[in-house]
Parts: sequence; structure tokens; C-alpha cells
Amino acid sequence: MTPARDFGPHSRHAQLPPRSGERFASPHIVATPKGKVVYTADGRELVMRSIEPGDMPAVQRCFKRLSPQDVRRRFMHAMSELPTPMAQRLCRIDPEWEAAYVLMDETVKPAELRGVGRIFVDEAANSAEFSVLVEREWTRIGLGALLMQQLVDECRRRGLSELWGYVLMENRPMLELCRELGFVAKMVPGEAGTAQISLRL
Repeated sequence: MTPARDFGPHSRHAQLPPRSGERFASPHIVATPKGKVVYTADGRELVMRSIEPGDMPAVQRCFKRLSPQDVRRRFMHAMSELPTPMAQRLCRIDPEWEAAYVLMDETVKPAELRGVGRIFVDEAANSAEFSVLVEREWTRIGLGALLMQQLVDECRRRGLSELWGYVLMENRPMLELCRELGFVAKMVPGEAGTAQISLRL
């Protein structure tokens, strides 16, 4: 087995370390009854909240805006469209075993999904697998780190001990993000080009 590669220091109870201030700006967040209103450094506004069944059309529209490369990085294989049954499944989660948070752009009508982060709980391992996606035009402004922090907080609320996920080695932006957030990476045996990254909670 390939040895784990430490992506950076982390502590048991500390918040995720901030990303480099020279390259990324931290969004400003205001709590409201409808969710967390997120203001980016370049003046854009999003609402972060739990996913809802009614988000299915927005999920499908977001998928259509993704590049083939983005689709492969997120779903680990090529897909030309997001089938309705899959979109329904992504929006109708079982809260006992899953959590999903969306970043909604409500400045347009209909509201559009710009990012999503989710976890799937493995009760036997007391851990959760994560996935994060941010629309390309909304990357590099700290939204990926924001979603990851939300997922970490949710895992800690549930008393889980680890957050982990699979990332293609070609997905340099996600690997860069995870390195800066303190994750450890190791290659997946028998899966060339794929890393498993994890964060002890």
C-alpha cells in the first residue's frame, strides 16, 4: 500500500485552517431564517442551506453547465446528462445517513445552484464520505472551503471520527484545497490516478 502523504497539519477540534489570503478571499456570512447568506469578495450573493426535493430542476440545470472534465471529476466517469431518477435521489436524502448543502444564487430567476457539498455516513466505520462541487465560474473565491467546513461541522455534530473521499489525481484544484485544509492523501490500490483523502475529526 502506498504510504499516506500528509497534506498539512490539523488538530482534533480546530477549525479548518484558512486558505492562502494571497490567492483566495473568505466569503462573508450572515445567518438568516432561510439559511446562511454568503457574500463573496467580488460582491456576489448566495444562500447556503440544506438541499430540498424542489431543488431537482436547479440540480439538472447546473449539471448542463458543467464541462465534461467537471463531470468526470465529480462523478468519476463521463456522463452526458443527469437522469431524472438520479437527480431526484440527490435531492431526496435520508437525513439519518446523509446531509447535503447547496449554494443557491437567488439573484436570478429561477434560482440557480452554484455549488453543493454532501456526506454519506458509514455507521460501521463511524465516518462519512464527502463530495463537493462548485460551478466553474464560481471557483477560486473560497466557496469550496466553505462547503468543506460545513461538512466538517456536520460530521462533528454527528460525532463521526473521519471525513474522507475519492479524488482523481488530475483534479488539481480539489487536491490543492484538501492539502490546504489539512487532509491526508494516499493512492488507492488498483485504481491508478485516484487518491483517497481523509481528515481525522
